[in-house]
This record gives sequence, C-alpha cells and structure tokens, in this order.
Amino acid sequence: MGRLVGVDLARALAVFGMYVVHIGPPLSATDGVDSWVRYLADGHSSVLFATLAGFSLMLIAGRREPKTGLAGRQAKARIAIRAVVLLALGTAMAMEFGGVIILGFYGVYFLLALPLVRLRARTLAITALALALVTPQLAFALSSLLTEPIQQSINAYDPLHRLSDVGVLDLLLTGFYPTITWIPFVIAGMALARLDLSATAVQRRLAALGAALTVAAYGMSLLLAGKSALRSMAEDGPSSGGSVPLDSGSFEPQASMLLTAGPHSGTTFDIIGSVGVAILVIVGATVAMDRLPRLRRLAKPVIAVGTMSLTAYVGHFVAQSALSMPSGTSTQQSWVPLLMFVLGAIVFAAIWSRFFRRGPLEYLLNAATKPAKHIR
Repeated sequence: MGRLVGVDLARALAVFGMYVVHIGPPLSATDGVDSWVRYLADGHSSVLFATLAGFSLMLIAGRREPKTGLAGRQAKARIAIRAVVLLALGTAMAMEFGGVIILGFYGVYFLLALPLVRLRARTLAITALALALVTPQLAFALSSLLTEPIQQSINAYDPLHRLSDVGVLDLLLTGFYPTITWIPFVIAGMALARLDLSATAVQRRLAALGAALTVAAYGMSLLLAGKSALRSMAEDGPSSGGSVPLDSGSFEPQASMLLTAGPHSGTTFDIIGSVGVAILVIVGATVAMDRLPRLRRLAKPVIAVGTMSLTAYVGHFVAQSALSMPSGTSTQQSWVPLLMFVLGAIVFAAIWSRFFRRGPLEYLLNAATKPAKHIR
C-alpha cells in the first residue's frame, strides 16, 4: 500500500502543478522563487501526469504480472472503454476550454499503448527510450510537409476538429500534447508500474536513473544550445504548450530547436530530462510515504486529491468557468486564486474520501467500464 500511496501523492502534485500553469501567474510575471515554481510546473506537471497515466493503465492490465486469458481480454476492454470515454470527455471540454485539455490526448495514448500492456519493464523502458530518440526528429520532418493549407484541408474533413478545434491531426501531431512526442512518457510510466517500488534496491536504482537522465539531458542541451536551451516554450506561439517543431501559424521551425530542452519543446532532450524529473518525483513521494509515517498522516488530505485526480483536474476548469476566470494559460498576477483552488481541492477530496471509495468522475468512469466483464 505504501508504494501506491506514494503514487497517489505524486499524482496530487501533478494536478497541483497543472493548477499552477492554468491559474497561477504567467512565467513572465514572476521572479525569484516564484519563477522556479512556475518554471518547474510548465511542462513537467503534465509530463508527470502522463507518466502516471501509464502507471494507472498497468494497474488495470496487471501491475507486476500482466493479466492473461479472459482476465487479460477484459482488462484490455476496460482500457479501450476508458480511452473512448476520455476522448469524448476531452472533446466536450475542449469545446468550452480549448486545446489545453489533456484528456482527449489521454484517450489516444491509451489506445496506442494497448498492444504493449503485456511487455516486461525492460522492454517497455527500451521502447520508451527508442521513441524518445526518434519521434522528435520524425515530428520535425513532418512539420515541413504539414503546411498551413494542408492542415486546413485535413481539418476540413475531421468531425472532431469541427466540434472542438482539436482534431485527429492535433491529437497525433500538432496539439498541446501531441501523441507522437508524448507517448514515451506513458510507456515510461508503464515500465515503472512493472517494478517493485517498495524495494529499497529498486528505489535507489530509480533515483540514480532519474538523476542521471535529468542531468545528462539538460546538461547536454545546455552544452549544445547555450544558455537559452532550457527556456520554457509554454507562453510562446499560437498553440503554447505543444511540440515546438509542429507549432502552426507563422512560426517557422528551425533544426537548432532540436537541441533545446525547455518545457514543451518536444525534443529528445526535453523528453528524456522530463522523464528523469518524473521518476525522481515518483520515487521521492514513494520513499517519503514508506519511511515517514508522520508525514504520511499529515499528507492524507493531499493524497486524497491524488486518488481522484480526474475529478480534481476537470473540477478546476469547471470552477474557473463558474467564477468567470480565464482558463488555459493563466493571466493572473496574484498567487491567491491558485492557493484557494489548491485548498478547495484538498478540502473537497478529504471530505469526499471519508464517505466514498472513489471520486465522482472516477466512479462514473469505473461504471462505464463495467460492460467489459461480458467479454469472453
């Protein structure tokens, strides 16, 4: 249970990081410690969220040992149903809040990850690394072919794009969290789920690996691209938050950008470094919950947020709309609204978890997958 509580804590931190991006002051309006908090939240929180999504996927498919036979088929059906529901929910929310919604992308990630759910941790890790090395370059190559007229022609026949301005092309290549460069995060999370995170030896190896990936990726990028290599791209361009090589509009991608590693740059260095940060957060949260029982008791309300992260994520957009606050990239100049949202999420989750096992949306999502038990 300790290792899963640690994962729930990491999931809560990911949710709060996304609150920082959507509600807190923009990076350009911060300095000092505030800038570090905002910078770390840019990109890294959504990457942590995606990595933990891969972990959650394996909880369904069989964490340490993959489910086989009838149980395996039913698990895959549950994942497929979840993917469709998340894609539908993400599309519906994008109609109101724009392309910053990650849920539709989750649906695509889950569908593409289905063939991998029975692989071992080592194979999954190698797959994630191979994709991290290849997909950013592939995305850059595709950007030269996907001119604005071609994108408009594709989108004209895309019903998803007509509904929400987030179509198949956005989900796969040009959106805020394009599958082509974000699927490595999900697969890395799947690999982590195969490991015994409660074992001290595993924790040490993962901590060393996370630190090595972070230092190597960001250090090499700084060496090759200079001081601006780690600059956040989250507030740049017409589709801030997407993979830089495929941003649309008047922006012209340059090959030199493949050497950068800033949040949302979508490069190999960004992917590897962000995975390293995600591993460190997950391992750190797991160790803290395993070895610091007093902290674990104090963090119980925060952990409750992690157990209902879908509700907490969707809820903050709904609350922003109800309060007539701008959604997506924040225009706030004060940290007070952010702190109120974080406190509100903690209080709601703490109270709800005393009476119910799952969060409201988690309960509905679980109910939607019930038909999978009829698979034979």
